[in-house]
Amino acid sequence: MSNDKIIYDITPFTHLDYPGKLAAIVWFAGCNMRCIYCYNSDIVFAKEGSYTPEELYAFLRKREGLLDGVVLSGGEPTLRDIEPICSTIKKMGFSVKLDTNGLRPDRIKYLIKEELIDYIALDFKAKNEKFGYITGSSLFQNFMETLDFLITESFDFEVRTTVHADLLEPEDINEMIQELAKRGYKGNYYLQKFVPTQANIGNIDSPVQHFDTTLLSETIPVIWR
Repeated sequence: MSNDKIIYDITPFTHLDYPGKLAAIVWFAGCNMRCIYCYNSDIVFAKEGSYTPEELYAFLRKREGLLDGVVLSGGEPTLRDIEPICSTIKKMGFSVKLDTNGLRPDRIKYLIKEELIDYIALDFKAKNEKFGYITGSSLFQNFMETLDFLITESFDFEVRTTVHADLLEPEDINEMIQELAKRGYKGNYYLQKFVPTQANIGNIDSPVQHFDTTLLSETIPVIWR
């Protein structure tokens, strides 16, 4: 039994974050990226949270029959020992979605091969040339390894990107679209607009540049959220 408060917070209900399911969101403390547009800076820099896994299970027992799934988000959930958490959640009858930046492909491969997760939202932060500046990480190839694995395994997943027009221009997104298509990605590509807050890591404001959506490639379906 773990007494570690690795869960920063729990959102009791969402119908937006897990496609086709009513779910709760579990926010894990800590991250291995420092994305300059990230609005969850309090979660990213947190060493611990407010809840233990056992407290999460107690919460979920009260939601059996009411919720369909659980979203593991953060921060970056794969930094934590989530295998037993996923196993317990699955045994309770919930589907499990993982929000991840893909930097820990070995952990993700294990979770999938052991059938501990059902769906993944993979964050494609930027093309290689801009990846380090935007994320504070040099592990672009780790992300690509995760992407290739998910495509090869035909696992149920989506790719998404946060767009700040001063950081990613339409031509950048088009290069990312072409990369996805070249590697055999067949799903929708979800783009989400940057939301300015007072707590983002880079202290950046709304973009100055206009993002012209008419310039985007139609090679794969692009959906704005």
